[in-house]
Amino acid sequence: MANRRDSRIEPSFEGPPRAKSQTGLSVSEEDRVVPSNRKASAKRKSSKAKSSRSRRGGSGRGLFGVLGRLVYWCFVLAIWGGIAVAGVVIYYGAKMPAATTWSIPDRAPNIKIVSADGQLLANRGMSGGEAVGLHEMSPYIPEAVIAIEDRRFYSHFGVDPIGLSRAMVTNLLGGHFSQGGSTLTQQLAKNLFLKPDRTLERKVQEVLLALWLEHKHTKDQILEMYLNRVYFGSGAYGVEAASRRYFGKSARDVTLSEAALLAGLLKAPSRLSPARDPKAAEERSQLVLAAMREEGKISEKELKTALSAPATRSPSYWTGSENYVADTIMEELPDLIGDVRGDIVIDSTVDLTLQKLAEQSIRRLIDESGKKLNVTQGALVSIDDSGAVRAMVGGYDYSTSQFDRASEARRQPGSAFKPFVYMAALEAGRTPDSVRNDAPIKIGNWTPDNYGGKYFGKVTLATALAKSLNSVAAQLTMEVGPNAVVEAAHRMGIQSDLQANTSIALGTSEVTPLELTSAYVPFANGGYKPDIHFIRRITSADGKVLYDSGGSGSAPRVIKPEIVGMMNSMMTGTVEVGTAKKAAFTWPSAGKTGTSQNSRDAWFVGYTANLTTGVWFGNDDGTAMKKVTGGALPAQAWHEFMVAAHEGVPVRPLPGTWKSTPPDTIVPDDIPSADNNQPAPVPSASVGQSAPAAAAPSAQPATVRAPRPAQTVDADGDFNMPSDSGTTASVGHPVPPGSVGGPLKKKQTSILDILGGG
Repeated sequence: MANRRDSRIEPSFEGPPRAKSQTGLSVSEEDRVVPSNRKASAKRKSSKAKSSRSRRGGSGRGLFGVLGRLVYWCFVLAIWGGIAVAGVVIYYGAKMPAATTWSIPDRAPNIKIVSADGQLLANRGMSGGEAVGLHEMSPYIPEAVIAIEDRRFYSHFGVDPIGLSRAMVTNLLGGHFSQGGSTLTQQLAKNLFLKPDRTLERKVQEVLLALWLEHKHTKDQILEMYLNRVYFGSGAYGVEAASRRYFGKSARDVTLSEAALLAGLLKAPSRLSPARDPKAAEERSQLVLAAMREEGKISEKELKTALSAPATRSPSYWTGSENYVADTIMEELPDLIGDVRGDIVIDSTVDLTLQKLAEQSIRRLIDESGKKLNVTQGALVSIDDSGAVRAMVGGYDYSTSQFDRASEARRQPGSAFKPFVYMAALEAGRTPDSVRNDAPIKIGNWTPDNYGGKYFGKVTLATALAKSLNSVAAQLTMEVGPNAVVEAAHRMGIQSDLQANTSIALGTSEVTPLELTSAYVPFANGGYKPDIHFIRRITSADGKVLYDSGGSGSAPRVIKPEIVGMMNSMMTGTVEVGTAKKAAFTWPSAGKTGTSQNSRDAWFVGYTANLTTGVWFGNDDGTAMKKVTGGALPAQAWHEFMVAAHEGVPVRPLPGTWKSTPPDTIVPDDIPSADNNQPAPVPSASVGQSAPAAAAPSAQPATVRAPRPAQTVDADGDFNMPSDSGTTASVGHPVPPGSVGGPLKKKQTSILDILGGG
C-alpha cells in the first residue's frame, strides 16, 4: 500500500506514446482543449484534399441530385395539391343538398296544339316541342352530336380526363379559350341543375352531378335527356322544336345534312342559328360532317352526298297564321285547366286546310293590290253553327307582327253594324216590306249622308239594307232608340262597349272582327247564340281528358224564328243584288258590307247555313285606303274562302222563312250600291225569299258539334199586334214582337214616321 502511494505517475505530452497503463487512464493529443498547431494544419490539409476530390469526381452525382430533388418536390406539391383539391371539393360539395335528395327536374311542359283532323298547329311552352325518344328520332342526330361534342361519351365515366387535358393544351398553345373539356353528361348536369356562371364552385358541382348522373342513369338515357332539353337557338329547346323551327319537319325525319346543322348549333346556338346567320351555320355543319367521317359514323359516299346537298332552311317557323290561333288558345288555357304541370295535347276546332286557304286569300289580295290601294293588313274569322272557330287569320304575316287583328284590334264596323239596327226595328214591329223615305235628314247637328250623296225616295227596308242606305238606318235608330240597338247587338254577341247614340246606326262604335263575326252566327243557325270556342278537348300525355267542350250545354235562343227569317231574307239581297255581289256563289248566302269613314276600314261579314265568315282590310295606323269598300277586297276574300270551304258539302238553305208581299211603291232600278257606287238591279218582290226553316244548328264536322235544343214554334207565336204603318200590304202572318232578349218597343209616331210614310 505504501509503495502505491509513493509511486506517483505523471502524465506526459511531449514524449512518445506509451503503452496504456493498467489502470486505463491516459490522455492523448486529441484530448487537449486547444489542439496543437501541427494537428490543426494536418486537418486543414485533409479537408482541402476532400474538396478537391469532390470537384473532380462529383459533377454527375449533382445533376441527378437536382432531378431527384425536383421529382421529390413535385411529389410533395402533388400531395398537397391533391389535399387542396379534395378540400375544395368537400367544401363546395358540403354546400349542396344531400345526394339522396337529388332528382331529375321535370322537363318544361310542352303544349301540343293540333287541328280538328290531328295535324300539328303549334307547340307552346318553354321547350317549344314534345320529347322524342332516342329510338324515335333520326339516328343521324345522336351520332352527329357525339362526333362533334363528346367522342368518348360511351367510354368515360362522366368526366373525360383525356378530353380535358387535350382542351387545356390546345387553349394554352393557342393563347385563348377555344375548346371546352366538358362532356355531354357535364353539360346536361349544368342544364338541369346549375346556373351558367363560370365559377369554380359551379364547375366542382357540375363534376359531382355528372358522376351522379352516370351512376343513376344509362348512357342512352343521359343522351336522350340531353337532346330533348338542350338549347338550339331561336327559342328552340330540344331536337323536336329545333327540327320544326329550322326545317319544318319532325326530328324523326331529319336527314344527315340537317342533323349535322343541328349538332353544329350546340357550340353557339344564338350566333350560329341559321335563322340569324345561314352561312356560319352551314360552315359549322361541314365540320360536323368531317368529324362524323373521321369517327367512322358515315361513309365517304354519304359525306359527299351531304356536302353536295346542304340542309335547306324552311320559311320562318313563326310565319304561319295558325300561330294567331295558338296564341289565343294559350290565353284561354289557364281558365280551363289552371297551371300546366305536364305535357298536354289540345285538340282545337281549327281546320288547318281552311286556315291555309284563308291565309293565302288575305296574302294574295294584299300582294296584288296592297301598294295600289294602300292596304297593308287583313284579317279573317270563320265560325261554324256550333260556335267552333274553323279558321282565324290575325294579319298578313305572323313573323313580322304577332298582334292579332282578328281578336284584339277594335275598328269601326261601318255599315256592317246595320243588321242589329234592322233587327231591333223588326223586333219593334217593322217588316222587310216597311217603307221609309230615303232623303237627307238632320239629327241635331248630325247629318248622315248616303254613300255618293244620292237619295232615292221611298224604299223598303229590305232594299235599304241591301243598298246600305245611311239615312234609313238613322231613321230606324231614332224610331226604336239607340239603347234598343245596343241591347240587340250585345244579345247577339258583341262584347265591346257601345255608345248609345244615334250615330251607332252607321257603326261608329269599335268592335273586333271576332266578335262581329260571332254576332252574325245566330242569323246562320236559326237564332241560337253558341259559346265561341277554339278548344274541343285537352288531354294529358297519358290520354287523361282534362277538358271537353262537349259538355258545355245547349246554346240559348236569342232571336225569334220569324225575325231570323226576315233578317235572312233582307241580307240575302245584299249578296244577290246589293253591295256584296262579288261574294255570291252557289250556296244560299247572306251578309252585310261595311266601310268606315274615308275607307279606313273595309268589312264583309257573310254566312251560309254552314259557316259564318268575317273579313276586314285596313292599316294598323288607321290611314285611309284608296276607295276600298266592303264590296271589294273583303267580298273577294270571302268568296274565295267560302267556295273552297263548301266544296263537296251538301247545299243547305238558310234557316227561317219570309215571303214578302209586292209593295205598292216600286223602287227605281238605278239605286247605287252604297259600297261600290255601281248601279244594280232592284230586288223583286221575291228577293230574299228563303227556303223552309232548317233544323236546329249542327256542327261541321260532327266532332265539334255542340248540343242544340229542338227548334219548335213558340207558344206565343200568335198574337195581335198592329202591323207597321210603313207596310203597304198585309204581312201574311203575325208579326213577332221584340220580346226575345228585351222588352217590347212600343211604336211612337214622330215626324220621321210621317215623312217616311210610317
